[in-house]
Amino acid sequence: MAIPPEDRRSDVADGHPATFDDPAPSYTGAANLEAMEEARNYNALLTSIVYTHADRARPVLDFGAGNGTHAKHLRHMGLDVHCVEPDAALRAGLKDSGFDAVATVDALGPGRFGTTYSFNVLEHIEEDLSAVRALTAALSHGGRMILYVPAFQVLFSEMDRAVGHYRRYRRDQLTGMVETAGLEVMAAEYVDSLGFLAALMYRLIRGSGDLDPRAVGFYDRAVFPVSRLIDRFTARTVGKNLLVVGRRD
Repeated sequence: MAIPPEDRRSDVADGHPATFDDPAPSYTGAANLEAMEEARNYNALLTSIVYTHADRARPVLDFGAGNGTHAKHLRHMGLDVHCVEPDAALRAGLKDSGFDAVATVDALGPGRFGTTYSFNVLEHIEEDLSAVRALTAALSHGGRMILYVPAFQVLFSEMDRAVGHYRRYRRDQLTGMVETAGLEVMAAEYVDSLGFLAALMYRLIRGSGDLDPRAVGFYDRAVFPVSRLIDRFTARTVGKNLLVVGRRD
């Protein structure tokens, strides 16, 4: 069965998930990132979320930029995007594409950004609160943080294990973390209601964790738009993913 689109970053080196405190972890999920290029509606949604909430007059930070899918679209839309990507090969690719790309948030200095965003990355970091604090420190006053993560531990499957996820999130869990880091929560909602059902079925049949570009493309074209319509009624209760937006005073 096809698992719905989700950026499954696999930061597993020698059996140990890397964190974004590690300046040069081995990244083994390049094929998954390429497969996610087929999820055009999904990627367009994430790009639009950033563009809607971003302070467009100040620099934007992409935390865990990967191959730059979202950073490139947002730059094309006029935003000044900078990237944090710990994998050396992916970081080199970002630099070749003209981005200011570094291995850690600390390398960029505090208070530089009007917006920070991170898509499907926090679940790979054992000390996730530390990562949220670091992203908060990178924000200037009035800046916003946009976090998008897998939701609901009941959906935790072989795929999560295979790609090095530590957890999936509930709304109260992530909003509490954002508030602990010193941000005001501006929005918190679940995304992809039909994806919840598909991911639950995937877990129950114990799928292998492989990501098929054709399945990604089919779900993105045929199911994801319908799921987004249903999300209007289910955003506070259920979804495969979770979106939280916070603001620094």
